[in-house]
Amino acid sequence: MAVFLPKGTRDFLPAQMNARLAVIGKLREVFARFGFEPLETPALERIETLTGKYGDEGDKLIFRILKRGEGSDRGETDLALRYDLTVPLARVVAMNNDLVMPFKRYQIQPVWRADRPQRGRFREFYQCDCDIVGCKDMSADAECVAVVHESLLALGFTDFTIRLNHRAILRAIVTAAGVPEREGAVLVAVDKLDKIGRDGVSAELLAKGVPQASIDTLWTLFEGRGEAALDHLAGALGEVGAKAIAELRDVLRFARAMGVGERLSFEPTLARGLDYYTGPVFETVLNDGSVGSVSGGGRYDGLVGMFSEKREVPAVGVALGLERLMVILEERKMLGDVRPTTTALVTVFDESLREASLTAVTALRAAGVAAQITLDAGGKLGKQLKRANELGARFALVIGPEEAQAGIVNLKDLVSGEQHKLALAEAVAFVVGAGGGETRRPQRAQPSHTQRQGPGARP
Repeated sequence: MAVFLPKGTRDFLPAQMNARLAVIGKLREVFARFGFEPLETPALERIETLTGKYGDEGDKLIFRILKRGEGSDRGETDLALRYDLTVPLARVVAMNNDLVMPFKRYQIQPVWRADRPQRGRFREFYQCDCDIVGCKDMSADAECVAVVHESLLALGFTDFTIRLNHRAILRAIVTAAGVPEREGAVLVAVDKLDKIGRDGVSAELLAKGVPQASIDTLWTLFEGRGEAALDHLAGALGEVGAKAIAELRDVLRFARAMGVGERLSFEPTLARGLDYYTGPVFETVLNDGSVGSVSGGGRYDGLVGMFSEKREVPAVGVALGLERLMVILEERKMLGDVRPTTTALVTVFDESLREASLTAVTALRAAGVAAQITLDAGGKLGKQLKRANELGARFALVIGPEEAQAGIVNLKDLVSGEQHKLALAEAVAFVVGAGGGETRRPQRAQPSHTQRQGPGARP
C-alpha cells in the first residue's frame, strides 16, 4: 500500500530538524533579549473561541473537529485546531486576571489552516509570535517592529522592508471614497494587491458593487509611499485620519530610535486581512520580491474584550513565518554549518569489550558530551568509523584488547586525522576542551597513522 503525507504537511528528518532548531534558537535569543517571556497553549481550542475573530474568509480556513458520539454523525463540531497564536493569547489573558501588565510573551508553536498549499505556504506550519498586552502607547508597537528587525538581522537578512499602516487610515480612506459600508470588502480586496495586482483588485471591487468613481478615488488616496504619503493624506482624511497619522509618526520615530532605520516605510495599501486589527499594522517583505511577507502583525485592542466583558485590554503583536524563512534560508544557502547532534562515537571492538565501551560513553555523557555507542554487534572498525562520519561526529573512541589491558583509549579526531592514546579521563577532558564538537561539520578524512601522545596535542 502506498503511503502519503496529508497535503500541506511535512516530515522533518534530523538534518532538517537541527537546522530548524538552530533558527528557532536564534529567534528565542532575540525574543528573550527584548524581555519577552515564553508561553504555550493547547493545539485545540473551543470552536467558539476561534470563530468570529478572523473574518469570513479566515473562518473558512479553520480545521474543525467533529464531536464524539452521536454529534459526529450529525456533523456537529465543538473543537478546532488553532488558526493562529493571537486568539489563544487573548483567551489566556482573559482567563488570568493576575498577569502583570504590560505582559510580554513569545510563543513558537504550530498552527493549522485549511489553505491551498503552495511554495512557502502549508496547512500545518509554525508561527513565532511576540506580543505586548496592556500597553496603549505606540512604543509597544515600535518594539514589535524592532524585534522583527533584530530577528531578521540575526538570521542573516539585510535587504528587507517593514511596511507600516493603520487600520483607521484605511477606514478613513474608504469613507473618503464614499463607500464606508463596503469597508470589509475593500480591505479584503486590497489585501490581495501583491498577489493579483491593481487591475485584479479593481475587478474584485467592481464585482462586489463598489462604484468605479469610488475605486478611482481609492487609488488616488493610495498613491505614494513613505512619510511623503502620510503628508499627502494628512489633509484628506479628517480628524480620525489625523489621529492615526500622528500615531504612525510616533511608531516611526520610536522604531528608528531603536535602530530600525530606513527599513521601515509607510505603505497605504497594507491592509492585513484579519478582522481583529484596530490600529497600526505591519508586515515584512524581502526586497527582491521572491516570496510574500515573512512577518506580519498589528494592534488588536478589542480582541481580549471579546472574552472578558469586564475589561478592555490593549494589545499589539507580530508573527514571524518560520516556514517561509526556512525555505528562503535553505534556497540561499544561508543556514551555514549546523552543529551535529553527536560529538563522539564510541566503537565496540567485540562483545567481550562492550562493557568497557559502555563505561567510556557514560563518562563522555556525564561530562556533557553528546555521545553514541555502536549498538549492534560491532563489526569491522572501518564500518564503525564510517558511521561516525555519517553522524557528523568529530571524535571516535576505540578500545581494543591492547587499550583495555593498558587502561587507555584510542581517541581519533575525524577532522584532523590525529590519534591520541589517553586514559579515559584524559580523553574525556580532551573532547570537552576541544569544544565538545565544533559547529563545522567534519570532513570524511581518513584516520592518520601518526599518533601524538598526551592531552596537550593540537586537535
